[in-house]
Parts: sequence; C-alpha cells; structure tokens
Amino acid sequence: MTNTVHFGLTPVGRAAAAGLAFAAVLAGTGCSSAPAHRPATVPPSGSRSPSASAAAGSGLPGMPPPLDPRDVYAADRPGRLSPATAGALPYVYVPHTRSGDVYVIDQRTRRVVRRFPAGVEVQHVVPSYDLRTLYATADRSNALLPIDPRTGLPGRPIPVLDPYNLYFTPDGRYAVDVAEAGRALVFYDPHDWRPRHRLDVPGCAGVDHLDYSADGRLAVASCEFAGRMLVVDVPRQRVLRYLRLTRPGGMPQDVKLSPDGRYFYVADMMANGVYQIDGAARRVLRFIPTGRGAHGLYIDRTSTRMFVTNRGEGSITVMQPDSGRISAVWRLPGGGSPDMGGLDAAGTVLWLSGRYDGVVYAIDARNGRLLARIGVGDGPHGLCVWPQPGRYSLGHTGILR
Repeated sequence: MTNTVHFGLTPVGRAAAAGLAFAAVLAGTGCSSAPAHRPATVPPSGSRSPSASAAAGSGLPGMPPPLDPRDVYAADRPGRLSPATAGALPYVYVPHTRSGDVYVIDQRTRRVVRRFPAGVEVQHVVPSYDLRTLYATADRSNALLPIDPRTGLPGRPIPVLDPYNLYFTPDGRYAVDVAEAGRALVFYDPHDWRPRHRLDVPGCAGVDHLDYSADGRLAVASCEFAGRMLVVDVPRQRVLRYLRLTRPGGMPQDVKLSPDGRYFYVADMMANGVYQIDGAARRVLRFIPTGRGAHGLYIDRTSTRMFVTNRGEGSITVMQPDSGRISAVWRLPGGGSPDMGGLDAAGTVLWLSGRYDGVVYAIDARNGRLLARIGVGDGPHGLCVWPQPGRYSLGHTGILR
C-alpha cells in the first residue's frame, strides 16, 4: 500500500537555501533572534518523591522531575507506556536517505505493511515531545513530515530549515532543529513551527546528534566533521564551549547520557569506539574501543546495558553504562551494517537499520540472536520503533525520560 504526499519544496543548495528560508520566515513573523518562551503541554510526571523533587530543584525550569534521581531512564521500564501513546500501532518506521521514503513494518508480523514518500534525503523518524506525533526529517526538502502513530499515515509537510535531526528541550518549550548543512541549531515553537531563535555554530561542522544532561541545562552535540563536541547552555540558548576529542581524524556520531547522569557517551565511527565524557561535559575521561564504524547508542529497558552499533563490521557491542565495561559483542550472521534504531516497548527486540544493505534487523535483545532480516528501501537510516515507554521525548529516534 502506498500513500502519496506532494512536496512543494525543491532540493537546492542546502546551506544557501536554508539560510534564505529562515530569514524569510523570521521576517514574516516579526521574530527577533532572541529566544521567546511559550510553555508546552507537559505530560504527567508521576508522583514526586522528596528525593526526586530535590534533584529537580536545580534542573531546567519546566522539566518534569525525575522519577528516580539516580536514573534518568526510570520511566522507560518495559511496557510502561504513557496514556499519550494509547491507540498507537506497534510499528517500526524506517526512513531512507536514498529512496526518499518511509517503510512501515508491523512489529508483530515483521512484515512491511506500508510505504510512502517523505521528501529528499529522509534521515530520521522522531517522536514528538508529547508522544502524539512522529516526524520524518527530510533535510534536502527543508521539511518535516508528520505521521499519526494511531494510523501509521502521513500528514502535510511542515517547512523547517534543513532538518537533519530533531530534538526537543527537556521542558518541551522548543523543538531543536539540527540544521547540519547550515551549521546551526534552530529553536522552533513545536506548536506552530515558527522559528524563535537560530544559534549558529560555525565551529561545529557536521552538527548532527545530541543529548541533554540530567538537569536538562546542557545539550552536548557531536560535530561530525570537526572531531569535537559542542556544549550548549539550554536556557540561554548559547554556546558554552567546544570539547576536543582525543583521537585525531575522528567522526563523532550518536550521543547518550548514562542513566546516573555521570557520563556522556559518544560513538566515533572513525576511531572505532566510544568516548566517555564527564557529566558536565568538560573533559574526556577515556576512550573505549568497540568495533569498526561505531555509530548508534541505545540504553536498554533496565538501564543496565547500552548497545553500541558497529556499522563497519556488522556487530553490536553490549556495554555497562555505569562503568563502560564491555560484557558482550554480538555479530550479525553474514555481516551487515547496523546503524540506528531502538528497542520495542517490552525491551526484548532491538530494531536496527542496515544502512548499506537495504534491510532492517530484528535482534533478540537478551542474547543477540538475529530474529529477522527484513528487506526495505535504499539507504535505511534513523528508524523509530513505536510506541516506547516513557513520559516525554527528547527526540532523535526515541530518547525518552
């Protein structure tokens, strides 16, 4: 079954066109470059224990307090779905950078049930902060394509500047458009999708992935083509510093906070491993070799394991995020190119795109056994498994807290 979406956006020189588009929108809305604040609807945060409330006291204002001050992923336990995901179909949404479409896989049958065009160079499928909408990011179309998770069907494209990736501030006030070609983070109102502030980051060539500190006040982003990390003051929406990685010629990719908030982990596909950075993002603590082409990072539903996809050798490294200790390495039979994805709601199946093989892998998250290899389109990238447990989404393919 194919659903047709018509895009009124022509792929042109990304950086120049994106800059013009942003200037035009700002002019049309009378918006200055200073951030404007509009509260978003915050999902239920659950009961506030004294310790959790105290931990949230110094956090980003408006951010839901942690359920457990020792674990930012405490709300992500198996099957703990938010009421906001009621009616969501158990699907996997697979965007494609080359064929420009989204394939939809039924998690139960592991079969493709639908596909639809989504733009030019579709990079990721991202759950919204309130968990009610998914967005396919098509950077060369300068557009987001909303998808209704209750039907698996797309809506009308939303004009957004060069959206390589998409995140949300932990208070839900802003959508953060990662405009890779334009070297910028653009803060949008996630309700009307008007830009509120553009943070230019000329020193962060290839800005692409990020995660937030436990208190929500810092965003740490990878600079793929600069071999360093960008640290952003979230409430002030300004650059605090850059952090140079220790291996020359690196290409940092995915970023993930450890459950206890003590470390940021950064996958580096050219250094073939993962950096461990302190939770304040001031220094690199060590480098941990994992495998060729280290790329994606995923915390399991118990917060005791982190999966590292090694795209260049067809393996997944299983690591303990509290210590960085490696406990196992799983190898795909016959090799492959595991890239990005996530876990199902129960935490038993790890779904990953096979970037250079036109497939999606379904892997038993308990022992690494390959359950299925599902043929899809050309260049599958940041797939989203939905629904997922958690109270709110920080973006990417599903960073829920």
